[in-house]
Amino acid sequence: QVQLVESGGELVQPGGSLRLSCAASGSSFSAYTMDWYRQAPGKQRELVAEITSDGNTYYVDSVKGRFTISRDNAKNTVYLQMNSLKPEDMAVYYCKAERTRGGSRYLYWGRGTQVTVSS
Repeated sequence: QVQLVESGGELVQPGGSLRLSCAASGSSFSAYTMDWYRQAPGKQRELVAEITSDGNTYYVDSVKGRFTISRDNAKNTVYLQMNSLKPEDMAVYYCKAERTRGGSRYLYWGRGTQVTVSS
């Protein structure tokens, strides 16, 4: 069992920066692929960034060059550094942990943290 707790969301002006954190409890954090998703009002939840257990990363086109995902396995934490924030980045940001082991898929979600981009 893995529990995920996001933090770092707040009100920021356009062009500003935030760093989101997702702290995981439980074992084998390093074996999980970690994702950041976001959901804006009236929109579907979308994958923003991913980092695999090997450190490979993926970004949705709209955040490439502005967001950076990273992980610290010693601290059981994944981060999302967000720069040059735009109003369209405003959403609830969720952390997800996923792994497949022995033919079983393990999937866990955090409860989200609100990011508001407004002047």
